[in-house]
Amino acid sequence: MKKILITGSNGLLGQTLVNLFMKAPENYSVFGLSKGDNRMNRNDFVYYDVDITDYNQLKQCVSFIQPSFIINTAAMTNVDTCEDKPNECNDLNIEAVKYLTQICAKLNIHFIQISTDFIFDGIKGIYKETDLPNPLSLYGHSKLKAENIVKSSGINFSILRTILVYGKGVNLKRNNIVLWVKDMLENNKEISIVDDQHRMPTYVEDLALVCKLSIDKNIRGIYHVSSNELLSIFEIANQIATVFGLDKKLIKPISTKTLNQKAVRPLKTGFDLSKTTRDLEFHSTSFLEGLKRFKQTLT
Repeated sequence: MKKILITGSNGLLGQTLVNLFMKAPENYSVFGLSKGDNRMNRNDFVYYDVDITDYNQLKQCVSFIQPSFIINTAAMTNVDTCEDKPNECNDLNIEAVKYLTQICAKLNIHFIQISTDFIFDGIKGIYKETDLPNPLSLYGHSKLKAENIVKSSGINFSILRTILVYGKGVNLKRNNIVLWVKDMLENNKEISIVDDQHRMPTYVEDLALVCKLSIDKNIRGIYHVSSNELLSIFEIANQIATVFGLDKKLIKPISTKTLNQKAVRPLKTGFDLSKTTRDLEFHSTSFLEGLKRFKQTLT
């Protein structure tokens, strides 16, 4: 039986992974790590309250579990918060990854790291796994440093880069773009959305499935995971309104410049998905298709 340890199991991807592995026909033994109480509405997996920025606490827990795989979903992902709290960003996004890879090296554990499109500068638009990173924000720099730690660690690893993840979980601390837009429009609130930034949003169920496929197929290296068409965030908001039958007139276009955000965002980040399609036999769909699937889970 494969033992799977999921860090950040209280987050959106963490919860989705727990659910996926628990219901899989193959036999997995599932362990979740997060800070504080287990926020999921299920207690049929083994949960530990662990601060992964505490090396001794983390090492003790992982040594006790002896997992075959660790999927690290824990990260500070709010781009502006990373600028405001650089030390916390460094501890969670870089130092914790260093600790995890050191422990994986000692115990011969395959490590799966979740990374981001924000390691790129957004000039090229569509990026392959081999393209040269050039992050614009502290968040992007921290995730790139984490990638480099993993790559130079000598362990078996998979790095899965993704874009703008959306979905639904239980008692989540953070919202995502789909739920935020849906919530604002349902409450008849006008929203300003950038029309000069482009992304390929990722349905969390798809990202979780690719994590599982990378384990089942014993894949190593870097892979890109997202939907398959590049859309402006304004177009993304409009598609959300369409699928949920909400008023598009409440969505107002705005430029990045006028937003005055603390962290610099890349303007265009999409992924070339051919390597993921070939090696993992995962066929990505459009954002619209993902949205429709997501809507079905909400009804």
